[in-house]
Amino acid sequence: MSETFPSQPEVSRPTMIDVARRAGVGLGTVSRVVNGGHGVRDETAQRVRAAIDELGFQRNEVARALRPGKKSTSLALVLGDLTNPFYASIAKASLEVAGQSGFAVVLGSVDEDPEGEKRAIQELVSRQVAGLMIVPDQGDHAFLQGAGVPVVFVDRPATGIDADIVMVDNEGGGRIAAEHLLEQGHERIAIILAPSYYTIGRRLRGFRRAHRAAGIEVDESLVIQLPEGNAEAAEKATREVMLRPDPPTAIFSSTNFLTEGVLRALGELGREPAVVGFDDFRLADMLPTPVTVVASDIAELGRSAARLLLDRASGADTRPPQRIVLPCALIERGSGERPPDSAGKRSSR
Repeated sequence: MSETFPSQPEVSRPTMIDVARRAGVGLGTVSRVVNGGHGVRDETAQRVRAAIDELGFQRNEVARALRPGKKSTSLALVLGDLTNPFYASIAKASLEVAGQSGFAVVLGSVDEDPEGEKRAIQELVSRQVAGLMIVPDQGDHAFLQGAGVPVVFVDRPATGIDADIVMVDNEGGGRIAAEHLLEQGHERIAIILAPSYYTIGRRLRGFRRAHRAAGIEVDESLVIQLPEGNAEAAEKATREVMLRPDPPTAIFSSTNFLTEGVLRALGELGREPAVVGFDDFRLADMLPTPVTVVASDIAELGRSAARLLLDRASGADTRPPQRIVLPCALIERGSGERPPDSAGKRSSR
């Protein structure tokens, strides 16, 4: 079962989050009142119903069809743009794990929109899902404290709530990339950064750690923060930095989308600095000079999150919130092994 929630609704309507705020209760309490559940004090239930009447809230029709007390066999996954291979890999892997246990997965795609994410989660909670997997945006997730279902965050932690998280060792990956380039003799390494989400900040931290360990100072003019995390922005920034009087001899690209832009600019300029990208991408090993990358098992993010959520939903795992960190590894293919004196040469391609 798959649905995509729009970033902006056509018509603004009150949500269960609005009701919870008006009544001064948790989201889970509102869900139980709306769906006829038990365990809510009469006084609290009356306050929730009053808030519903004041706001004109109408519960979701799918939730209306669910019988009170019916055990859900659905999980929910809220993530970004499904056209992004990163998110698609997480979704596919979590669907497989859930399916093996007889669970369906409802997908919500909100693409870095905090308010859209809240609306999607409200909708999913109203469907009485057994648990939530969320690739969180940068907003405050304290509203999930009273959701009444287990929550596992994927790829990056959330603020305002202590919950399970499954993520990649971003700091370790950034350190590995920089160490590799430093070992090749590079001392002027540019790092191209997407807008500063948690993951990118950790990759930069690892990059800096490797320099400190090597006793080499990071040139801050080569720490390039992009206004947008797309290939076009990376292409423009790469062109500008490589046309400086003293360009870098190596480039570390912090995402696969950015790496594509970096390579396009270098091809147009005919320059061949060393390049290491974070995250693999299709055909990276098929280019004239195959691209060296720091890679992790993205599908395992989805599998691990789904397994953990299923254990939480069934009651098999009652431990305090867990932090699962998956390792990264360097895949040497050629672009990251160029010596410093190759950076200014024009490519023969």
